[in-house]
Amino acid sequence: MTAGTTSTSSLPVPDDAGTAERVRADFPILATLTSKGKPLVYLDSAATSQKPRAVIDAISQYYEGYNANIHRGVYEIAERATEGFEGARARLAAFFNAADPAEIIFTRNATEAINLVCHTWGLANLRAGDAILLTRLEHHSNIVPWQLLAAKTGADLRFLELDDQGRVVLDDLEEKLRGVRLVAVTHVSNTLGTIVPVERIIPAAHAAGAVVLLDGAQAAPHLAVDVQALDVDFYAASGHKMLGPTGIGTLYGKRALLEAMPPFLAGGDMIRRVTYEQTTFNELPWKFEAGTSDIAGAIGLGAAVAYLQDLGMAWVRRHEMALTSYALERLAEQPHLTVYGPKRAEERGGVIAFTLGDAHPHDLASILDGEGVCVRAGHHCTMPLHERLGLTATARASFYVYNTAADVDALIEGLEKAARIFRL
Repeated sequence: MTAGTTSTSSLPVPDDAGTAERVRADFPILATLTSKGKPLVYLDSAATSQKPRAVIDAISQYYEGYNANIHRGVYEIAERATEGFEGARARLAAFFNAADPAEIIFTRNATEAINLVCHTWGLANLRAGDAILLTRLEHHSNIVPWQLLAAKTGADLRFLELDDQGRVVLDDLEEKLRGVRLVAVTHVSNTLGTIVPVERIIPAAHAAGAVVLLDGAQAAPHLAVDVQALDVDFYAASGHKMLGPTGIGTLYGKRALLEAMPPFLAGGDMIRRVTYEQTTFNELPWKFEAGTSDIAGAIGLGAAVAYLQDLGMAWVRRHEMALTSYALERLAEQPHLTVYGPKRAEERGGVIAFTLGDAHPHDLASILDGEGVCVRAGHHCTMPLHERLGLTATARASFYVYNTAADVDALIEGLEKAARIFRL
């Protein structure tokens, strides 16, 4: 945690400001005004990202031009729909550097991807006496499934601790890994922005005989993720946080693990042959995709990934680090304001949680909303983490490709107004 203090150092300039302005023009919603006539300043991308015109158009074109079900139709628009759906899978495989598109499973979101692993690999492999290792940073979606699994199997939950900046402590990693069958950790914290050192955790976990799942909901939109270089076993991501539509996500899994796992849901499309007596299941990836998929969502996510690939994930990370650094320094100049998480932008994603004196974060967010500034307020689905920090709630600003230094300045102006209202 860092308390706000006056800074006299020169402020960093966000990277490639001209490029960011051009990117911003691709997002129609950012050209709108709020009901109070204020320009929209969207700083809640950790909850859901805005959508570029390319994604909106891709979804509209599917519904207007070739809306049909996939995989079975032999007529033209059905074949186009199948091509678009499976083309999105191939693009995601390239985005994550998966060895094979069949290792990419479409889900509704990262939460469903985690639950898929929990109810298939987890139930088949965990027993009483085994342990699951998490961190104290986890989103509820990466705590609750494992609590339920532990209750069913008799396995124990363990946690990697945090230092006073919210960074994961690895001094006792080897000890914590004894008896662990599964390591399930966030790649980037949705509250503190902490980038977890998964490059150290994954090989240590494998050496201890554990399988590793990464919750990539906050990392996949912002960092270059290479699942083969990481050697991660499972990687979960949500489309709506990476410029895509809601209701679509992905699970990457190593082929050998996916092939050994039973299906998660049963129904159409995940079968090869059904008789009244038994069923033979489909091959990967369709074994895990029961029923009619979110075809439009997948096509929209494919367009979102194409957009990010055109920008280049190196640019995305560079831009966000510069914006985050700028925001951290400007926030540090505000009296009575406390920022939580790592002090250095290099150690965090574009997420900043903070409090302003005794002002309740919901009241603070309401005042900012009056200025057209959208921030999140609450526990951000990390109630245990907030309790550990001695807090009931925080306000959270989060940045993405379409944000600029002007958005940070608007946030600061809104906070200054809030401080006057609260007489801080």
